Order: sequence, then C-alpha cells, then structure tokens
Amino acid sequence: MGGGVFEAFVTLTISSAWDFFGEGNGVSSHDDLLARLCAITGESLTQIGDREIGCVLLRDVSFLPEDSSIPAPESFSKNIVQGKSFAYPGEDVVVDSAVELIFGGAVSTEGEAENLGPTRGTPRLVVPRLGQGGFKAVVQQIYGRRCAVTEHKIVPTLQAAHIIPVALGGEHCVDNGLLLRSDVHTMFDRGYLGIDRDYRLRVSSRLKAEFSNGDEFYSREGDQISLPHRVRDRPSPKYLAWHMDAVFK
Repeated sequence: MGGGVFEAFVTLTISSAWDFFGEGNGVSSHDDLLARLCAITGESLTQIGDREIGCVLLRDVSFLPEDSSIPAPESFSKNIVQGKSFAYPGEDVVVDSAVELIFGGAVSTEGEAENLGPTRGTPRLVVPRLGQGGFKAVVQQIYGRRCAVTEHKIVPTLQAAHIIPVALGGEHCVDNGLLLRSDVHTMFDRGYLGIDRDYRLRVSSRLKAEFSNGDEFYSREGDQISLPHRVRDRPSPKYLAWHMDAVFK
C-alpha cells in the first residue's frame, strides 16, 4: 500500500509514456508495457499499436512496509473505477490515518505537499512543480503537441524546454516551460532566440552574422508565440525577462 501527490492527468502515446517515465510505468521494459496493456484490453500487439493512453502522474510516491495494512473506508465501494475524493483532514478517520502513515505527516492543508525532489524552491499553490517526466508530459499536452514558435507538430522532434535551466535553479513547473522543436530549443538555450514579456519572438542579429542563416526565424520576429489556453500555464514573464537579460545575445 502506498500513495503519492497528484501532478496531472495527461494522454500520451504508449511509446511516449515509456520514453518519459520508463520503469515508473510499473514494468521493466517497453515490451512489458505493451504486454500489460494487451492483457488489460484483450487486444493483440498489432491492434493496440502506439495508441494514446491515459496517464495519472504522481510524485513523492511512498510505500508502506509489505506487512502494513489499512482497511478501506466504509464508504469506499469495491467497484470504483474513476476514483473517489475525501477532504483531509477530518472527513474519514481511515483516510486520515493512511495519509499520515504514507506521508509521515508532511502534508500541508494549505496547498501541496512539500516537494522532496532535487529542484525544490519557494512553494507554489497555483503552478505545481513536477517531476522531470511529468514536466515533459504536461508541457507537451498544454501546448497541444506543437512547437510554441513554429507550430511544428512532429512529436518526436519536440522537447520540453526550461526557461531558467534546472542547473541554475529553475524548476520543473509549467510556467518555466516551453514546447520547442529540437533546433529551436538549442537556439533558445544558446541565446540566439528569446521571448519577451509580451510573448513575442526575438531573434538575435548574431544568428545571421555567425551562420548566414535564420530567415525562418527573422520572418517571425515580433510575432506572438502560441500559448496554452489557461493563463496559469503560460510562461512566467519574470522567467522570460531573466532569459532575455541573462541568455539572449
């Protein structure tokens, strides 16, 4: 028995789910993941292909010792397939006990549980921090699987980019992320491309001076990038300003 902090629900192709989470899917290989899904759906490998599957993303997962057990709450039906929620604390004594045992009392009633990962920073109640795999999956979904700059939509070439790199204190949170085509990602990280606080593309003059290239991007300069629908998911203007000041050439 165990539990974790809910990050998000996303849909991913089977291959993307394996690329992002690996053994975090609960199996030891991509072939085992396919076999498990075939056993659940009753389909063959050919039938199941590389379809999209629903993925519940958890972080700070913790498990109790194998000899520990907690009875299910009386109100918890055995045939629930979409989940059931309880207010914590106080709604159900069994749920309260389970939460306290699994998380060791480290659950805040004011917002999210403390992030124990390596990139923790100031706690946020609106924009949650994610694990690395969760960051990739959620950024891909909120940008509609299209590059924010070019609207390119060949998924294997798209990458979840950090505005402030993790090595410099950036967090795995959606407002520190952009979905970019791999070459756009490289140019953004190296300062040849930037995005201002109004979400407009900026292109360094050094791109042409150093490589005699970049017409695709100069033609887009000043255009607003594609943005997630929800305002809370959009890049933080503060992070974009940091990138323009510290990275953009």
